[in-house]
Amino acid sequence: MTARIFKPAKNAMQSGRSKTKEWQLDYEPEQPRSVEPLMGWTSSGDMKQQITLHFHSKEEAVAYCERKGIAYQVIEPQDSIRRPVAYADNFSFRRGEPWTH
Repeated sequence: MTARIFKPAKNAMQSGRSKTKEWQLDYEPEQPRSVEPLMGWTSSGDMKQQITLHFHSKEEAVAYCERKGIAYQVIEPQDSIRRPVAYADNFSFRRGEPWTH
């Protein structure tokens, strides 16, 4: 039973970064998922896949795993590169791409 400690990525459906500040602990699956023949649903007998814990800091999550004796793996977040883009750049004389319409 191995746990992953990570910061979740930004939701692709929203522009905000609401749920990306907390650290999350998820368990690795111990057994593969199987497809049920009757309905075609994907299922698993592993109940730990349903557990997700949230922590305010990485240190809290690591301390929890060490206190409970859980093997863990910390995945460090990658910082996104933000380029400042102005609306006026669409109409500049030295635009990189020509207009297509």
